[in-house]
Amino acid sequence: MKIISYNVNGIRAAIKKGLFDWIKQENPDVVCIQELKARQEQVNMAELEQMGYQHYWMSAEKPGYSGVAIFSKITPKHVEFGCGERKYDQEGRVIRADFERASIICTYMPSGTSGDERQAFKMEWLSFFQSYINKLKQSIPNLIIVGDYNIAHKEIDIHNPKGNEKNSGFLPEERAWVTGFLNSGFTDSFRVIHPEPDKYSWWTYRFNARKNNKGWRIDYQMVANPLAQYIKDANVCNDAYHSDHCPTYLNIEI
Repeated sequence: MKIISYNVNGIRAAIKKGLFDWIKQENPDVVCIQELKARQEQVNMAELEQMGYQHYWMSAEKPGYSGVAIFSKITPKHVEFGCGERKYDQEGRVIRADFERASIICTYMPSGTSGDERQAFKMEWLSFFQSYINKLKQSIPNLIIVGDYNIAHKEIDIHNPKGNEKNSGFLPEERAWVTGFLNSGFTDSFRVIHPEPDKYSWWTYRFNARKNNKGWRIDYQMVANPLAQYIKDANVCNDAYHSDHCPTYLNIEI
């Protein structure tokens, strides 16, 4: 199964920049999208449907904000829209597709960069999400949790760790949460294949950051430990320019 995860920072804008052409070229089995910033009825999906994809949306209630979706060439056994918690579901934070041997969760975790209130919301979300996954994996152990986590885990995952140690997205308590999440039974698929530095998935639009590779790795494909042995390849797709993020890629034999 080839899985692509991509924060497109607005699906309508990304389509105009050639997103569907890129998906056709890459031909993944499953595409997980974050930050839709649109409702399904606002987007013409005919081209994607012609490629053989079914699509499932969990848009935010607020127009032009957040939202997640899963596009799949494989028909899921079940699709779960949301996580059952109103304050997160109204922001379109989670969608899950259950397949024969694995379930894929697409998540767009909150950012805390806009101020203390949203940072507090983010920390509440992180605590909730850990509990939510702990409970879910009792009945669905083979989870693959992909998306924009909005946290760079280690110094190797950010271009300027010292300069960002007090910034949301690289705070000690956020990084500790990622460590705890991995210790709860997950593997960072990218790091299985790529132990080297200077590989990022997000760059600010300012200061020629992407050209100078001054980025953060905040997009992940976390694989439940029972599935980790089946990881064949994982990477970030630095040649895709439809967003301020680039896609992540996972090839797993399930």
